[in-house]
Amino acid sequence: MMLNVIEAERGAWLVLRISGEMDLVSSPEVRQRVHDAVAVGCHDVVLDLSDVVFCDSSGVGVLIAARRLMRSCQGRLRLILPGSGGVEGMSGQGGAAHVNKVLAALGVRRLFEVYADVYDATADDAQPISA
Repeated sequence: MMLNVIEAERGAWLVLRISGEMDLVSSPEVRQRVHDAVAVGCHDVVLDLSDVVFCDSSGVGVLIAARRLMRSCQGRLRLILPGSGGVEGMSGQGGAAHVNKVLAALGVRRLFEVYADVYDATADDAQPISA
């Protein structure tokens, strides 16, 4: 399955909706999109991982690098992982549950601000889902 990235703006936020697989071959596309956003002055980025069906360690590395980049420019990075705070399998978001499991298994889930949907992720007063 190929990786697909769709850009949208929501207020001050750039939302990158990612679908498919984030692996060694495809995850550099996500890294490049985040770098491109920063290069044009966008410092508030949401990565919507709702439709990511597979994420390996290289995909996680890209997420960590994106976090580091956004922090270095005083920006904000938020992830969308629907159903990650609830009972697995009940949300219908298998991909997001997979990504959440991978992040948790590697001990890096707590590094990210995670939200259930794009509305929460782009609202300044929304609270992230706890790890």
